[in-house]
Amino acid sequence: MTATMDDVLGRSLGADPALGRTRDGVVIAPPTFALRRIRAERLDETHTPFLRRMHTDERVMATLGGGRTDAETKEYIDRGIAHWTEHGFGIWILRDRITDEPVGRAGLQHLTLEGMVEVELCYALMPEFWNRGLATDAARACVTIGRDWLGLHSVVALTLPTNVASQRVLRKAALVRERDVRHAGLRHVVFRTD
Repeated sequence: MTATMDDVLGRSLGADPALGRTRDGVVIAPPTFALRRIRAERLDETHTPFLRRMHTDERVMATLGGGRTDAETKEYIDRGIAHWTEHGFGIWILRDRITDEPVGRAGLQHLTLEGMVEVELCYALMPEFWNRGLATDAARACVTIGRDWLGLHSVVALTLPTNVASQRVLRKAALVRERDVRHAGLRHVVFRTD
């Protein structure tokens, strides 16, 4: 089933409860959804070639902790698949709706931040798709799914203080700057849904 954002938004407005599947009584995120310009599909092993390309692009990884080896990309995919299995949500691969070309990734995943378990909004696009509003569209969709579909009370996002473009995306996705923290050995800015 591919959920449209109208479906996702409609769930919080009393739409058909059959739109969301449940596992052990807990609503799980849609494995696919479609926006006006992109569609999203649940992360799986078939996305390995794209993620290898993304994880070796210096421009993409400059603000994401640096490049990843093939083995690290495999670990990332394995963790992402396990997260979906355990929690019912995770990372989606984003595709252009016209060309079907992969453009990036976005999603929600658990993160331990200063000893507290949080749900983190994360996203990254290939450079040729920057500055088109696609990251904002994906971030807004993930926040909506988290809040209105999954019933999360809060979503956080981390970005480097120098990553002004990412901070702009987060503000447009209705997150507000909360505080500075040290994470993975670097200073980060925490944004949170209000």
